[in-house]
Amino acid sequence: MTQEHLQSGLPDDTRALLEMARALAATCDLDRLLAMVVEYSMKLLNAERATLFLYDENTNELYTRIAEGVEGFRIPAGSGIAGAAAQTRTTINVPDAYADPRFNRDVDKQTGYRTRTILSCPLIDYENRLVGVLQVLNKRHGGFSPHNIAIAEALSAQAGVALQRARLLEEYLEKQRMEHALEIAHQVQQRLFPKTFPALKRFDIAGWNRPCDAIGGDCCDFLDLGDGRYSLILGDVTGHGIGPALVSCAARAMLRAISSRQYDVCNVIGQVNNLIAEDMVDNSFVTVFLGVLDDEAGKLTYFSAGQGPLLWYRAATGEVKTFGAGGIPLGIMPDFEFTPAQTVSMASGDIFCLLTDGFYEWENTHKEQMGRDRIMQVIQVHHQCCAHDILHAILNAVETFSAEAPQADDLTGIVIKMV
Repeated sequence: MTQEHLQSGLPDDTRALLEMARALAATCDLDRLLAMVVEYSMKLLNAERATLFLYDENTNELYTRIAEGVEGFRIPAGSGIAGAAAQTRTTINVPDAYADPRFNRDVDKQTGYRTRTILSCPLIDYENRLVGVLQVLNKRHGGFSPHNIAIAEALSAQAGVALQRARLLEEYLEKQRMEHALEIAHQVQQRLFPKTFPALKRFDIAGWNRPCDAIGGDCCDFLDLGDGRYSLILGDVTGHGIGPALVSCAARAMLRAISSRQYDVCNVIGQVNNLIAEDMVDNSFVTVFLGVLDDEAGKLTYFSAGQGPLLWYRAATGEVKTFGAGGIPLGIMPDFEFTPAQTVSMASGDIFCLLTDGFYEWENTHKEQMGRDRIMQVIQVHHQCCAHDILHAILNAVETFSAEAPQADDLTGIVIKMV
């Protein structure tokens, strides 16, 4: 026996409810579902208008995406008759709207419509959470009967589950779209990091980066300036994620463009600082190390704007010297006068190490930070290794120290060793 034969002996409203249940199950498009619930509620209850309010848990408001006869709007979840149905989670039947003190007459005033009768039903999902409220207005003949209420509650029960399913799917698809966009952004950002490092006569150089999230706020770059000189850039924007990543890419582009035209690192830092300061939001800044490595002279001339500590292993003594920043981070104060650049004359076996603070501040499960001293010890132990192996020995030491504690900040490092 076909489904049509089984339903042929059912009352019209029961057949309509079954038809609606099949229709709601056949689509996961939220706007289509909302429109169907409004349409079926008016049809089944022989009403003039209907409004389906969704519940916004974050703001504790009821809002409309689909409403018959009115524009979309928001109301507090405890306001009006719809709000009362939401709060009590019970169906409310109002035979005379203007005699009920909970009725808000403003919508009628704005639209010229005259509300007579109201039936408000809460929509509850299968986890017993409020999804919204279905409000039906003006039954065409008389008031809403107990049978009408039973039909409305059955409709609302079906709609609550269907809407939850649709919203979960909508949220899932939005998450998928966001993850896809982040993956593209990650690929773009990773392409901005150097794939190879300068092959110099007197220096062995290695660099490495791993963001905390899909994209991060660190930047690293090398630029051939000609005549055996190379520009080195290491930057760290406060925070991590999409915003810092955008600032990081902009800072890298500015440093790269201006460094290609002049070699005075302090002038470059000053110009980039003024450009960044125009656009930075409150409490945001960029720490930057900018250096020029002279392969012929065996020297590194640099300026550190808030980036530190800088570690210099001296092969002659086996000690590690530390240097702090020479000026404030970029983006805090325009027209800041940065002090003169520093020059390091390196000897064979010397190591200069630049690390963003994600290395130093990574905590273990006891809330202890890796710190500067432990990293200095790693450099001393592995000083005979190549730059690549020294950098990865530092990373391995940090990961071993942190044990099960997750990475909390972006990690970027550069190691320069004089051969």
